[in-house]
Amino acid sequence: MNLELRQLRYFVTVAEELHFGKAALRLHMTQPPLSQTIQALEELLGAALFERNRRGVALTPAGLALLPEARRMLAQSLELPQLVQRAAAGEVGRLTLAFVSSADYSVLPPFLRAYRAAYPQVQITLQEATSDLQLDDLLHNRIDAGLLIPPLPDKAGLELDYLPVLSEPLVLALPAGLLKKQGKLALASLPKLPLIVFPRAISPALYDAILSVFREAGITPEIGQQAIQMQTIVSLVSAGMGMALVPQSVSNLMRPGVEYRALRDATPLVETGLAWRRDNASPVLRGFLELLRKNTLC
Repeated sequence: MNLELRQLRYFVTVAEELHFGKAALRLHMTQPPLSQTIQALEELLGAALFERNRRGVALTPAGLALLPEARRMLAQSLELPQLVQRAAAGEVGRLTLAFVSSADYSVLPPFLRAYRAAYPQVQITLQEATSDLQLDDLLHNRIDAGLLIPPLPDKAGLELDYLPVLSEPLVLALPAGLLKKQGKLALASLPKLPLIVFPRAISPALYDAILSVFREAGITPEIGQQAIQMQTIVSLVSAGMGMALVPQSVSNLMRPGVEYRALRDATPLVETGLAWRRDNASPVLRGFLELLRKNTLC
């Protein structure tokens, strides 16, 4: 069915005037081509839209049913240029964003608020995932971008771009009440507790950074439980299963039975950044990146 907007516009004008001559004047055309267009529309739809007699013109039941739908379609057609322009500007569309659990306590909430305020019509799909899973999803086009902990493997670096977003020290998470001394702590002064960590296969950079702090202090920690989410690690600390070194932003996760303490020992900075496919030309992603660059903490 080759239905044209022109036919609908002519139909609505005749329906509003209920007079072909007046409708033709309003449309700045002569009456014969207007009548021919309405007849072609009736043939296309398979039903008469107007009753024509010596007394004038009236809508048939079919015409009455078509009128509100025709008006709706014409109104929508007027919105198409704006819709297309907004899509080209990244103001409408979808964005799939993955994030490591530590980002949920640092950069993610404030940035999402800023992005929602700037792009309220973009639909955002969020999914928590470890860095290794995010890299695989990015390489297979399953997500648009990922907040992860670097570095990117050499193979991934050939296809992905990366933007540092946050750099922060590690702090100690201990069972609450274990130590009476306030202020910064030295690892050498702590009672011997198992260390709760990420598996190295999941986040080698974070694992190595944590172990390097103990190595520099001349301590070989006992590795206890391993967990892939920050909230699980903190829960294990709360349960008295051991201690953990976590990015400073995780201290925003308040959990009964846990206290966070800064260290006197030097700790490496843990970086969180955004990775995305270099060949992703999405205007939505472009707008996301522009806003992120303005709000980055690095």
